Amino acid sequence: MTVLVVGGTSGLGLALARHYTSRGTPVVVTGRSDERCEGACAELGPNATSRVLDLARPHEIADALKDVGPVRHLVLSAIERDANAITEYDLDAAIRLVTLKLVGYTEVVHTLVDRLDRESGSVLLFGGQAKERPYPGSTTVSTVNGGVVGMVNTLATQLKPLRVNAIHPGIVGDSPFWSGKDAALQAVVDRTPTGRLVTVDDVVDACVFLLENRSVNAVNLALDGGWLLM
Repeated sequence: MTVLVVGGTSGLGLALARHYTSRGTPVVVTGRSDERCEGACAELGPNATSRVLDLARPHEIADALKDVGPVRHLVLSAIERDANAITEYDLDAAIRLVTLKLVGYTEVVHTLVDRLDRESGSVLLFGGQAKERPYPGSTTVSTVNGGVVGMVNTLATQLKPLRVNAIHPGIVGDSPFWSGKDAALQAVVDRTPTGRLVTVDDVVDACVFLLENRSVNAVNLALDGGWLLM
């Protein structure tokens, strides 16, 4: 069966797709443009195919995924980085991100509900630690990541025995967004009990655990080295 990674053309989604394709598992990745999809498939090799899909346009999701399935593991990793302070609130940006993360994620599950492997499959959502430790401009990001927690609970209840979990990474130091910003990240390292930042490999390892361990369900896993403790 297929692993579907929505948002799998870059970043953490691409790294997780690479894990599965390297093991011979058929993977479908989605991205917002033909260029993104073609680039990801060229990197991932013959076990990967792609679909163009924008979660912020949820009415188009069903058509984009009409020929995908059956699906054993569904990963919803697509994100957008949004700086939106309450004092200078960008309404259009907020609506896009809320639609993408909450409505879009849910519509993908709704579209595939009859093609998901209920017995041994799983759904994995991506949230983030901004829900616990907001930062300047995280108004919408903190809100939607909090919504992911509620989404896990309601989907795990409605889709049983299919498992539904979420991962909430802290700052991933070697990710494309943070790589090379050592000076800005040192303060985070200093207040993290492990004395190191989360890595892409750490995230992939945790995702595989949440996807494949058949006793893990309705879990919102924080992956931050204990950063919130300090």
